[in-house]
Amino acid sequence: MAASASNQLSTPSKTPHSRKHHLHHQNNSSSSSRFEAYNRLQAAAVAFGEKLPIPEIVAIGGQSDGKSSLLEALLGFRFNVREVEMGTRRPLILQMVHDPTALEPRCRFQEEDSEEYGSPILSGPAIADVIKSRTEALLKITKAAVSAKPLVMRAEYAHCPNLTIIDTPGFVLKAKKGEPENTPDEIISMVKSLASPPHRIIVFLQQSSVEWCSSLWLDAIREIDPSFRRTVIVVSKFDNRLKEFTDRWEVDRYLSASGYLGENCRPFFVALPKDRSIVSNDEFRRQISHVDSEILCHLRDGVKGGFDEEKFGTHIGFSSLRDFLESELQKRYKDAAPATLALLEQRCSEVGIELARMDSKIEATSDVAHLRRSAMLYAASLSNHLRALIDGAADPAPEQWGKTTQEEQSESGLDSWPGVAVNIRPPNASLKLYGGAAFERVMHEFRCAAYSIECPPISREKVANILLAHAGRGGNKGVVEASAEIARSAARSWLAPLLDTACDRLAFVLGNLFDIALERSHFRELEYGKKNGNMEGYVGFHAALRRAYNRFISDLTQQSKQLIRHHLDSVTSPYSEVCYESDFHGGIGSSNLRFGQASSTIPFCLELSNGGSSCHNNEEKREQENIPPEKSNAQETTPGKGGGETREALKESNMTVPETPSPEMPCEVVKKDNGHYVELGPRKRISRMTGNGRNHELVKLQNGDSRLLVFGNNGDTGSRAGGSAYSDICSYAAQHFARIRELLLERSVTSTLNSGFLTPCRDELVVTLGLELFAATDDKFMEMFVAPGAIDVLTNERQSLQKRQKILQSCLTEFKTISQTL
Repeated sequence: MAASASNQLSTPSKTPHSRKHHLHHQNNSSSSSRFEAYNRLQAAAVAFGEKLPIPEIVAIGGQSDGKSSLLEALLGFRFNVREVEMGTRRPLILQMVHDPTALEPRCRFQEEDSEEYGSPILSGPAIADVIKSRTEALLKITKAAVSAKPLVMRAEYAHCPNLTIIDTPGFVLKAKKGEPENTPDEIISMVKSLASPPHRIIVFLQQSSVEWCSSLWLDAIREIDPSFRRTVIVVSKFDNRLKEFTDRWEVDRYLSASGYLGENCRPFFVALPKDRSIVSNDEFRRQISHVDSEILCHLRDGVKGGFDEEKFGTHIGFSSLRDFLESELQKRYKDAAPATLALLEQRCSEVGIELARMDSKIEATSDVAHLRRSAMLYAASLSNHLRALIDGAADPAPEQWGKTTQEEQSESGLDSWPGVAVNIRPPNASLKLYGGAAFERVMHEFRCAAYSIECPPISREKVANILLAHAGRGGNKGVVEASAEIARSAARSWLAPLLDTACDRLAFVLGNLFDIALERSHFRELEYGKKNGNMEGYVGFHAALRRAYNRFISDLTQQSKQLIRHHLDSVTSPYSEVCYESDFHGGIGSSNLRFGQASSTIPFCLELSNGGSSCHNNEEKREQENIPPEKSNAQETTPGKGGGETREALKESNMTVPETPSPEMPCEVVKKDNGHYVELGPRKRISRMTGNGRNHELVKLQNGDSRLLVFGNNGDTGSRAGGSAYSDICSYAAQHFARIRELLLERSVTSTLNSGFLTPCRDELVVTLGLELFAATDDKFMEMFVAPGAIDVLTNERQSLQKRQKILQSCLTEFKTISQTL
């Protein structure tokens, strides 16, 4: 223990006998009043959770290092502390009060969460039972093996000093059977938190059989107090080491502990009675004195040359330790009195302000106008914070309040995009975003998902039903109209769920902003000390405000779904010219729609996360399966067909078709092996078109002639014609689908979602909340504030504040009196 610096622990200079006589027979009234004032202040701090720098002693040590025996010796009586093992479960604050009139110990326990003490307990076993039952009850509630919540016991006795000490759970290497494996770590963490405050004196016990170089817990003490400036080291069970000393130099070297604790650190060496049999309190104290005398006698007479009594005599024996602790604590009390007085004045003022605010809140429950004004201010402030989050903000911390793309998908229940088989990973997917940034990321993810959807496979039956119906109407656009109808149907089926999912994802992002706006409002209030309407404690109002906001977002979602569904219906309407525009990316036959090119119109997006986006790379190849190449001619092929066949077909399709024969011209009807009849037309026409069968059939298809359409799988002429028409329609449908998709995304959906969600949140939210919450009668409005039991809760809080104010004011008065005698 350091003793050189003025702010370090003082070292006793008197002999044990003289100090004992001085402290026990000249206990002045000022030190007693000071001790009582601090005891009451400590009780108030424990009851109300006040953080007051009260000088205290904290006992620390291993489970078998004699900590419990030291407590019993300080109290002057036994109560079987070790039997209840309270040192391993819960801290115990022992307030020892020297009362000359208390010939038998009177112990009272402070009630849980109260500054009041219970009835006196006189017997030792009863004290042990209370400690055990209180500890088990708390651990049952907390469902833990240990608890940092202290138990306070006040002991009044004629044979105990004026001393307050906190007994902490003992260090253990391994958890007991039935306890969690991390119990030793929890105990170390708890003890460090209890011993860390600089106003506390640390009493560290270690039994004498442990060498300093192999101490298990000394390093833990160094972490708390590296230079031992406020640590008292106590070597317990010192009598077990005495037989090893024969010469004076051996004793002096051991007592000095040089090389391990430093030159200015002098431990105390203590031994206590080993006999645990039941004896009277007087006999117990006599045994303590007898052990002290035996130790000194052995050091003086049993060791050759004795020991350096002038240097180490004041640190030998229990009585020396007890007198030093009492003296040191009283010194700390006296030094801390001015600072404690100033802190008490500050806390009394703060509690007074809290009490006045509570009174105003109770009065406001009957003042409708005041509540309306405060609620409007609060709702307007929250709307401003929501607008700021949408426009872009960095507080509160996005690392804590933001979400990654995967977290958004998981928490919203929308893990994937309908109809999209690949994993869509937009730029910055791994970053935690909220507000406008998260909104834009979802928009980009939606666009990537939409451009990755292919035109679905088309069955031959569907093509036949549509194409044959169009052919029967006549005209020369049967193939184009059929493919357009197929594309419109596919767009309605596949893009509609995708648009609904986009609205739901965006609604989830905006819905999360409510809690973030509350945190931002609270942070700004703490930072600037300004409150826009004091709505703390009004649970009903906050619930109504949250419901109104959620309903607002839900309405926006439904409206946005209807708007974009209207746009989808518009571009997929039979009256829409999108499928027939010749200048839309070159028209049919020269369409250059590709996923990469379509995505080039997506707004510029910075990639800030560690991994780049895989959206374009993963989807471009898949998109090109149903999208024709950039430099294709008028005739398209389905995936897998050779380019040579296409060019040859186009070349042959440019042949001059002979004039249409007269109706009376005879026709030739041929019966095929499969039983089908095929009308080949006039003989003259057939003879002039031999050798170009496929293109001849294509010409007839383009002219609206459906007589050659037989959608079979055989190799006859009709089947070849049907297969060619099927391939052409699939190719045209894929182009139409891509054009519908691009038109929908580039001209409609993006602006619609922004104006459908963000614009109302910026411009209409405060008005909507106002109408929802405040456009009501006074009786209806007050239901949000005067809920059943709300007044009782406010009243109970007010009473608790009044009680706290009364206790703190009483302590303040006492310390003012003490300060006058310093």
